[in-house]
Amino acid sequence: MKIALFPGSFDPITKAHVDIVKRSVSLFDKLYIGIGVNSNKQGLLSVGKREDMIREVFKHDERIHVIAYEGLTVNFCKSIGADYMIRGIRTVSDFEYEKAIAQMNHALEPEIESIFIVSKPGYSSISSSIVREIIRYNGDVSQFIPKEAIPFLQ
Repeated sequence: MKIALFPGSFDPITKAHVDIVKRSVSLFDKLYIGIGVNSNKQGLLSVGKREDMIREVFKHDERIHVIAYEGLTVNFCKSIGADYMIRGIRTVSDFEYEKAIAQMNHALEPEIESIFIVSKPGYSSISSSIVREIIRYNGDVSQFIPKEAIPFLQ
């Protein structure tokens, strides 16, 4: 069974995240969306709310599972039996950053492969941090997040 992890904070999930998931899920038997929990960082949404939001977005696909985790992502991959890690690439700087992380992960766990999915051009400027900023100032984020996520932001 081919199992992959798509890790991130998903605070909140964006249309760019959804695009990466939809384009990569067909490559695997099971895809975990892993919400990385950093106890030193205060998110906009609670981890539980993010889990519920992502489950709602992907409720019609039984191959997609949502779970929060703490610690090294490669260790979490091992714990769920994932041999692949999906990473979205929006820009050249994303590639450089993700390449360095992938190389470190490979040094820690050589059997886990990182797979980069390049975002569609229309999504390259969408990031959770920009969406959070718009939310903080009461802006309309409906064009950047899936419609199923909107109720979780109110």
